[in-house]
Amino acid sequence: MHRFLLILPFLFSSLFFSQNKLNLIPYPQKVEYHKGEFSLNFDTAVKGDEKSFEYQFFLKSLNKIKGFDLSKNNQKSGTNVIFLNLKKELNNEYEIQIVADFISVTGKDRSGLFQGIQTLLQLIQTSQNSKIPALKIEDQPKFAWRGMHLDVCRHFFTVEEVKQYIDYLAMYKLNTFHWHLTDDQGWRIEIKKYPKLTQVGSKRKESMIGAYVDDTFDGKPYGPYFYTQEQIKDVVKYAQDRHITVVPEIEMPGHALAALSAYPELACTKGPFESATKWGVFDDVFCPKDETFTFLENVLDEVIQLFPSQYIHIGGDECPKTRWKECAHCQALIKKHNLKDEHGLQSYFIQRIEKYVNSKGRKIIGWDEILEGGLAPNAAVMSWTGIKGGIEAAKTNHFAVMTPGAYCYFDHYQGDPQTEPNAFGGFTPLDKVYSYNPIPVELNAEQSKYILGVQANLWTEYILDFKQVQYMIFPRLFALSEVGWGTSKLENYKEFENRVVEHFKILDKMNINYAKSIYNISGKVIPDSKGVSYELSTSQNPSGIKFTTDGSEPTSSSSSYQNPIPVSKAMTIKSAYFENDELKSAVSSQNFSTSKTTGKKIALENQPSENYSFGGAFTLVDGIIGNVKQLGKTWLGFQGNDVVATIDLGEKTNFSEVYFNTLDNKGSWIHLAKSAAVSISDDGKTFKAIKEIGKADILSAKGKISLKFGSQQAKFIKVKIENAGIIPAGNPGADSKAWLFVDEIGAK
Repeated sequence: MHRFLLILPFLFSSLFFSQNKLNLIPYPQKVEYHKGEFSLNFDTAVKGDEKSFEYQFFLKSLNKIKGFDLSKNNQKSGTNVIFLNLKKELNNEYEIQIVADFISVTGKDRSGLFQGIQTLLQLIQTSQNSKIPALKIEDQPKFAWRGMHLDVCRHFFTVEEVKQYIDYLAMYKLNTFHWHLTDDQGWRIEIKKYPKLTQVGSKRKESMIGAYVDDTFDGKPYGPYFYTQEQIKDVVKYAQDRHITVVPEIEMPGHALAALSAYPELACTKGPFESATKWGVFDDVFCPKDETFTFLENVLDEVIQLFPSQYIHIGGDECPKTRWKECAHCQALIKKHNLKDEHGLQSYFIQRIEKYVNSKGRKIIGWDEILEGGLAPNAAVMSWTGIKGGIEAAKTNHFAVMTPGAYCYFDHYQGDPQTEPNAFGGFTPLDKVYSYNPIPVELNAEQSKYILGVQANLWTEYILDFKQVQYMIFPRLFALSEVGWGTSKLENYKEFENRVVEHFKILDKMNINYAKSIYNISGKVIPDSKGVSYELSTSQNPSGIKFTTDGSEPTSSSSSYQNPIPVSKAMTIKSAYFENDELKSAVSSQNFSTSKTTGKKIALENQPSENYSFGGAFTLVDGIIGNVKQLGKTWLGFQGNDVVATIDLGEKTNFSEVYFNTLDNKGSWIHLAKSAAVSISDDGKTFKAIKEIGKADILSAKGKISLKFGSQQAKFIKVKIENAGIIPAGNPGADSKAWLFVDEIGAK
């Protein structure tokens, strides 16, 4: 993927600036360094449209950052002045010129001026002694949609907290706030025509707690929590002032339990219903009958009045078809309109809603499941299950926003799951976010124009308060910012990481709670001649890494890390980073359990889902047993596909048992396998079956599957683990593809 090059002609640059980049995020498209500096002080004057929001915002921000009240300064000499200008003819979004006498920030429009002001504020915050280097910046974003999402349904956040969230987006030049306002667990927006939506649907009797596999609840009523229409208007205006578009999401036809708890007549069955207390997906959804469409159109009328955004997000994801299959009205509707099946009915539902939204002068955007049965004519797609939805949309001349879970879900773990707060699952560290390219390689130049941009999503099942919101988005929001601006370059990641550390100082001054995962020790299992070794790394000086291999806590006098640590037997490696004998990181701990397959070559016929593919096939033979409560790093997840793994032992080897671990959590669509089989070969081509077990044996094993047989000798082992397939009726996610999670295929 072509990235804009950072053009840095060093004109009369000092030695310092020839060796250091500015600590700006996102980094500008073009920077020219000049000789000299501008001294910001109490006498500095600010010239511009004093009545504009941008002018007042700059003065207030500067006062907050530096304690300089420049509102009454009015220098006439033209020196020591900051000019805030507008120039429609500008070729860039904004430009900044800094010389000894003045700073000029010029925007193509008010949005451009605001972005330039944010850059200048960062320059001020990261400069020493209020001395700002002389330079010229010419800058503009690559993508029109640079978004962050916030789920307020699973857990609610106040108006002031939402405004803080918007402030974070503005600081780092994101321009779209996707506000997820309705879901199974709560309806959070006042609709005057339907007061029971907030009277009933904005609360639930309790909430699921702990890891997703625990299925335990807190027993505490939650809510009522919702935003009044006046509060909504206040937030929208707050965002507009900061040149951020608020895109509301009203979920349909699925994720509707909170609405159905208030108006059960909109379902296919009679109910009664209640707002969901568990996380996940539920069978009861909106029934596509006339009264449902009247209800949704009335809701959308009020939503459209509150939100001036071009797009209205209508959800469209994870809609089980169980109720529709059993509903006489739905089946009659399928016949009446010659629809192929229930997926066609979903398309009918979405297209009918789209036609109504279009009649109001707006457009719809939805998660990539709105592609089911055919995409509505003018709809845009938010591609979350991977990149395929975005590719399909772009190839059919539909706009798409790329937000694949593997790179853009900030409810995933960002550091070692054993040292991080409980998260939903997955593993999305800072460097992975930074590596994302929103333009799929499958698209040509013309098709690429339909990629509107990139967005990260923050679902809040396990985020109980706003401090945790901060923790989950920072510092990953920095990486998203640079990806969306178009100046991220994977080969420059370490340099970007240095800028991140400098911006931690800004977050500290703002009392923002952020993840310090990049300071912690990262471990990577690598194959070696005797099995595997454990490679340790840190963003800091690697000489500060101390480790133990006996399970004891590392101290400043423990072994210093120099080379990958050999793992030839069961052991626990603990590591931490020390500076001047002081512990500076969390203690990372990794258990190893070796077998005859550990570190051997392995090939998969079907690849894991991108969201759960960390480490690839080697994860299955790396000697690490997956933690059942943490779907990050150590598990591979397959949706709808079998696991067919061939392991090359390197030479003929004796063994009498093959084992693996799997998960069972139907609430999250994770099902045990239908069957498992082992076959062996000496040439890797012709295999002989030696053992197979069925569903009953797998159920009784409770996730720890063992296939025992008489002593065998072979060079290759093939293990086939059969996916449960389509989830049957009566289960969450019925009619969807089941997930199969597998880890550590061993032999002994």
